[in-house]
Amino acid sequence: MRILQVFFLFSLFCLLTACSGTRPENLGITNGQLIDCPKSPNCVSTQTKSKQHQMSPISFNGTAADAMAKLKKIISNQERTEIIKETSDYLHVEYTTKLMRFVDDVEFYVDEANQKIHFRSASRLGHSDMGLNERRMTEVVELFGKE
Repeated sequence: MRILQVFFLFSLFCLLTACSGTRPENLGITNGQLIDCPKSPNCVSTQTKSKQHQMSPISFNGTAADAMAKLKKIISNQERTEIIKETSDYLHVEYTTKLMRFVDDVEFYVDEANQKIHFRSASRLGHSDMGLNERRMTEVVELFGKE
């Protein structure tokens, strides 16, 4: 019973505060790299050395501009997304979960020289995301392959 009460209070708190957390200030590309994932399991990245967080980058043919346009089209068709920062080779997107309004920060780096799109998807708050970041990025990869 106590666990149920704690869960209810936490849920109520999250709904009232929107569970958005504070936007990280350390995101972006440094020497062709996105920041690494934290030790918590609520992050995936194509540039981490941690097997727990590792995913493969998206391969593309053509120009970086074409790859970025395709990526933006996919993102714009997904619900509860907002592009926060955009350059010719970088996107920072906020994804907000439907029920609890948790915000996840998703970054994309288009590496034209290697024809790869690297990404990092991380929850702002909490420890576990129940696999949401990995499922989201798997969907983006699949949609990119279909476009």
